Amino acid sequence: MSSEEFEKLHEMYSSLYEEVKLMPERAQRCQGEERKRIVRDFEERVSEAEEVLQGIEQELFGIPSSFRTPMSTKIRLYRRDLAKLQREIHLSATPGFSSHIGDGRQGIYATQNDQSTHLQSQRALLIQGTESLNNASKSIERSQRIAAETDQIGTDIIEELGEQRDQLDRTRDRLIHTGENLSRSRKILRAMSRRLVTNKLLLSVIIIMELAILAGVVYLKFFRKK
Repeated sequence: MSSEEFEKLHEMYSSLYEEVKLMPERAQRCQGEERKRIVRDFEERVSEAEEVLQGIEQELFGIPSSFRTPMSTKIRLYRRDLAKLQREIHLSATPGFSSHIGDGRQGIYATQNDQSTHLQSQRALLIQGTESLNNASKSIERSQRIAAETDQIGTDIIEELGEQRDQLDRTRDRLIHTGENLSRSRKILRAMSRRLVTNKLLLSVIIIMELAILAGVVYLKFFRKK
C-alpha cells in the first residue's frame, strides 16, 4: 500500500470520527423524531467508519511487520472509541436519560478533550509511521534501480564476451588454415630441396664425365703420338 492511500483512509476515518463523536450530545438535547434521526445518522457514520477500518486492516498485510503491529493496535483503539460512542448514543436514546444530562455534561466534555488529545497523539504517530513508510519505499525503489542497472551491466558483459568468443573462434580458424598452409609449404620446400640435391649430383656426374672425356682427348691427341 502506498503512503498516499494509507493517509487518505486515515483522513476519512478521522473525518467520520470527528462527526460522530458530537452526535451523542446532540441526541441528548433533542426529543422524538429528531433524536431518532440523529441516532440513524450516527449508525450510518459508524458503519462507514468500520468499513474504512476494515480497508486499513486489509492494506496492512502488504507492509512490514514493524509498522503493521503498532497500526493494528491503533485500529483496536479506534474500535474501542467507536464502541464507547455507541454506548453513549444508546443511553441518550433511553427514556429518562435526559434527566442526567446536566450532571454528566462536564464528564462528557472532559472525555471529548481526552479523545481529542488522544487523536492528536495518534495522528502524530501516524505521520511518523507514514514518513518511515515513505523512506522504506524510496529505499526499495533505489534497490530496484540498482538491481536493474546491475542486470543491464551483466547483459552488456555477456554480449561483449560473446563477441570476443566469436573473434577468438575466427582467429583460431585462421591459425588452423595458416598451419595447414605452412605444412604444405614445408612439404614443397623439402621436395625442392631433394630435387636440388639430385640436380647437383647429376651435374657433378656430368662434370666428372666431361672432365674424363676431356682428359681422354688430350691424352689421345698429345701423348699417343709420341
